[in-house]
Amino acid sequence: MTTLPELSGKVALITGASRGIGYGVAEALVARGDRVCITGRNEDALKVAVEALGADRVIGVAGKAHDEAHQAVAVERTMEAFGRVDYLVNNAGTNPVFGPIAELDLNVARKVFETNVVSALGFAQQTWKAWQSENGGAIVNIASVAGLAPSPFIGAYGISKAAMINLTVQLAHEFAPKVRVNAIAPAVVKTKFAAALYEGREAEAAAAYPLNRLGVPTDIGGAAAFLTSQQSDWVTGQTLVVDGGLFLNAGVA
Repeated sequence: MTTLPELSGKVALITGASRGIGYGVAEALVARGDRVCITGRNEDALKVAVEALGADRVIGVAGKAHDEAHQAVAVERTMEAFGRVDYLVNNAGTNPVFGPIAELDLNVARKVFETNVVSALGFAQQTWKAWQSENGGAIVNIASVAGLAPSPFIGAYGISKAAMINLTVQLAHEFAPKVRVNAIAPAVVKTKFAAALYEGREAEAAAAYPLNRLGVPTDIGGAAAFLTSQQSDWVTGQTLVVDGGLFLNAGVA
């Protein structure tokens, strides 16, 4: 039997965590003893994730990330279950369209921003009011390398992630000294969300990375665990690029 670690006394709320990167972050935080609330749109998928992570220290709250009522309920449920919310990881995101930005449907662009940026701000406001303004903590926003450089065919997504990086520094400035706020900018991570970027051509995609592989959710989980730990107590307003060395090839013909 696997022995669970002793409880750390800390609590995290992770959005979009029934699978993929969010689930990888939840695994890392549960492994070190945190209690966790995970959110996601699909209630059945959340139930499966909660059971896999450990229902004795994980709860799930289903809803759409951009829904303000859902944001309030998720924070309220976390406080009711665990009495605190030290860490917020804004991972929920969408990328419903691929194509040139000149042809981008503006209604789609609005949806991308609502889910990827406005929801992160909403959750940050909720956790600030519920716990962090008085007790401190940390926020980690999952951005993307697409927010740092042009990415063909995912322009709306990249613009939203650039906005999330700017949101990170704005929150870091305003929430200091109580709350540290940082971002993680992954390159391609092997998840269902990113499958269109590598499926059927993984070896070719991985060849662009000096470390010769794509990312996996645990890579981002480890980074999020660091940014919500005492080891990063003097780090705020930063974007940690986790890209397998991809940017090392920038400018190389």
